Amino acid sequence: MRVLTLGAGTVGHWIAELLCGKRHDVTVIDIDPERVRQINSELDVQAIQGNAAHSAVLFQANAAGADICLAVTGNDEANILAASMAKAMGVRRSIARTYSPVYHDSSTFDYQRHYGIDSLLSLEHLSALELVRSIRNPEAIPLEHFARGMLEVYDTEVSPQCSSVGQRLREIQLPAGVRIGSIERDDEVWLASGEDEIQAGDHISLIGIPAEVTKARSRFHTASKRSKRQNVLIAGGGQTGLHVARSLPHGEFRITLLERNRKRCELLSKLLPDVTVVHANANRRSVLEDEGGGATDYFVACTGQDENNIMAGVEARELGARRVLGVVGRPDYANVVGKLGIDQVVSERDVAARQILGFMNDGAVISYRPMPKGKIGIYELEVFPDSRVTSATLTDLPLAGRCLITAIESNGFVRGPKANDQLRAGDIVVALIDHESRDECVALFKNP
Repeated sequence: MRVLTLGAGTVGHWIAELLCGKRHDVTVIDIDPERVRQINSELDVQAIQGNAAHSAVLFQANAAGADICLAVTGNDEANILAASMAKAMGVRRSIARTYSPVYHDSSTFDYQRHYGIDSLLSLEHLSALELVRSIRNPEAIPLEHFARGMLEVYDTEVSPQCSSVGQRLREIQLPAGVRIGSIERDDEVWLASGEDEIQAGDHISLIGIPAEVTKARSRFHTASKRSKRQNVLIAGGGQTGLHVARSLPHGEFRITLLERNRKRCELLSKLLPDVTVVHANANRRSVLEDEGGGATDYFVACTGQDENNIMAGVEARELGARRVLGVVGRPDYANVVGKLGIDQVVSERDVAARQILGFMNDGAVISYRPMPKGKIGIYELEVFPDSRVTSATLTDLPLAGRCLITAIESNGFVRGPKANDQLRAGDIVVALIDHESRDECVALFKNP
């Protein structure tokens, strides 16, 4: 595929190297001549010097002929503008990296929809989602870029004591934002249908909005509920720490956030009224002792520096923190952290790589993620004009047993599907598709 990467800084250079290794045709634009010379000498790419937010430079890079545009300069506004221009010029998919959380909050203004960008990519937000998933639903499969990151897949085993045993799926009252996607029984996996009957020991996948998935889990297993709120201590109040604190439900967790910058603490206290924000250096053992680091259920290190995260994590582990998580970017640290007692590390590069490679698809497929066992895939699909899926309601389409639509994004809003829904051109759907039927099902979404 032809990929246009805007920005050759740390992130842009790494993305270009990643995609070159996957044999994609990569063109890079950067305003710094030294970066352009370096990337031309090190990688098999075409690097162009210029401002990526200028139309003439995008024309020079043949933006109209690119399949994917990744705007990853160090400036949020430049990325949004350049990605929007590239999309208008004819790029099939356009993605902009943003740092500020305001661009991901569509409650006041939908930047993504207004500027016609396919996806807004935040490495800090993605890392935070990975950390939050590890705290709330460790077994869940995150779908960061599906339906604007509003979905997750959770695999659970059906308990013999649960009320759903012996019931058909159509008889089980699930929250509106949740669907049962697949059933695994006796080493066989298949797409769920309304006539399937739940049996004890089945492994089922729940797909939907995270909060609703959490509620739906109680229908299938009898795990004891938490008797009290669990304690989470976050080291670092940057964007990753902010996202983690915002994403954890305050009814389930008691959150304390440590930040060494006083002005940042004042801002965080306004943004996070339900979080205890402490002006302190998380790398000091005395601070961790005073703030309950030894008794916390989860310690999360995301200060912005690998070494500080590792040191804080080691101190928290020695004090007695039940579970220690952190953000570590350098690949050469991967083999070290486990030996130091840190339970899990999240790498921004690994999370971003999964995101970006998920976009490398042709035709109606926007992104793809395999499910465990490899027999079913999760697809994000664009509905093309005059495609066959627009000719009938979901009930009347030839999808049963092959394709299960779990969410529909229309005009910027994500909702669960209904039997009498009829898809329209421009809609985006999230679907579970049996691999053996992939080509036939995807063809239904394309132009005839």
